[in-house]
Amino acid sequence: MGFSAFETGSSQFAGSRLPASGHGYYRPVRGNLSSLISAFYTLPVGTNPDRRMEQAASRPEIDPLAPEKAVSRRWFAIMAIAAGMLMGALFMGTGGARAAWQEIAQLLTLQGKPEPASASVLSEHETENLDRMSPQNQAQLLLERSINHYQGANDQIAQRVDRWRGKIKLDPKLNSLFMTALNSDDLRVRAAAIEIDLAYRNVEKTPAAVDRMEQDARSGEQGPRTNALWDIALLGNRGIEPERSAQILLASVHDQNVNIRHWAVEGLAYLGTDETIAPLLQAFHDDPSPMIRERAACGLAQSGMLSEKQRRSAVPQMLDFAEDASLDPDTRKWVFHALRDITGQNLPHDPAAWRNWYNSNDGHWVPVTRDSQ
Repeated sequence: MGFSAFETGSSQFAGSRLPASGHGYYRPVRGNLSSLISAFYTLPVGTNPDRRMEQAASRPEIDPLAPEKAVSRRWFAIMAIAAGMLMGALFMGTGGARAAWQEIAQLLTLQGKPEPASASVLSEHETENLDRMSPQNQAQLLLERSINHYQGANDQIAQRVDRWRGKIKLDPKLNSLFMTALNSDDLRVRAAAIEIDLAYRNVEKTPAAVDRMEQDARSGEQGPRTNALWDIALLGNRGIEPERSAQILLASVHDQNVNIRHWAVEGLAYLGTDETIAPLLQAFHDDPSPMIRERAACGLAQSGMLSEKQRRSAVPQMLDFAEDASLDPDTRKWVFHALRDITGQNLPHDPAAWRNWYNSNDGHWVPVTRDSQ
């Protein structure tokens, strides 16, 4: 679903202002929930301006490194290679030409299973240099390697992340990596992003941290409360008081304040325990705010930290939702989007088609994943 459906901006407003924050507005992005690709990240509530929102310097008008120039250079190189291969093949006969064109076609295709570029092992050269890098550069390198599934990257993050706490910042480079990691198809990569987020936010992974934040999470002012809900959810996901974290979050899912409910629902998705599935389904079906219903759908379908197996357990209830005529058109559409994202099945927005598919498989089906394509 790429279901992290928020954008920031000062002029496009369809929700509420981020509580006590200097980060502008957020709004839910409408449309096909499976087409949303920009990662949503919880900004810390505070009064300082967010440097990530500053504009980068513009390029000169004539810039040989501009993206459009890069495309032209790339295609020129490809065509030169293709011409060279073809000319060589002409000297070898028709069979050689056919083989050359097959090689060209293979060069240009983007379809098929992933093709490894190497053994995807964190190089010794990099590990030897890590201790000489700043915490910021360590985090950037290792998160990039984690995103690309380099063996050893997550181990290095686990060993070093506690030493990064309070010493790294989400500058544009690390923030871009962080958002990519949160949208990874690998939950271990998402977990690495959460670890780095906690380090950046200077949150220690201890029960004492939950103790300090619980009162704010339950009854604090809006800004501190939303931050506490988010931090407690992330701590619970990393194994710090997960059952207690769930109870703190559940106490806010019916709050009158839409911002509080939003962060409680978002927190449940990132906590990612079995007991969060039922309240997410309830919020998806019943919450009066379309934004929160959509976020609950996101958490169930693709975003957050629920596993593939946990998401599959929500399908029977989703099938009931698909047959529920009381749902408004948008929510009913999101039901079908969520079903598609969870199952990998491309069926029409027809309750009977989905019910027949599910019954014919007796609940035994395998979602389409990166490795099965």
